[in-house]
Amino acid sequence: MFYAIDLSERPPRSPRARLGGYALLARMLDKCRAEIAGTAGDFHYACPLDQRALAFLGLDAAALKAEVAKGGGDGALLAWILEHRRDQHSAEEIAAWSLEQDLRKPDAQSADVFEEYLAASGPGRTDVTTWADLLDLDDYVSFGGKP
Repeated sequence: MFYAIDLSERPPRSPRARLGGYALLARMLDKCRAEIAGTAGDFHYACPLDQRALAFLGLDAAALKAEVAKGGGDGALLAWILEHRRDQHSAEEIAAWSLEQDLRKPDAQSADVFEEYLAASGPGRTDVTTWADLLDLDDYVSFGGKP
């Protein structure tokens, strides 16, 4: 049986959630499952955020999606990812990359998009400075929370 979260009813996991030590991975799998099931809502698999994880892992988005479509759980998918990833990183490298994702701030190319989302999700919020902060806030507000 294939299980997918209905992302029109609740958000995917936080970008900070770890799977195998990797940031972004659990969220990406939630979006991939939902896209396959037709329940992705406004979320998109293989978006620029997912591309960061795919690039770090050295995985093809279509190949991962095909594996996800087989219905395996997080543990089975993590095992497949570890077997098929092109880039073999140490635990320390994975931890450093994941922390970098947690702390990543908008750059010159993404500052306008960041500010637009922040204005919509949390006008006046000065504590939201990283992409992970913004995604968590946007998910919270989009599903009924108050900014």
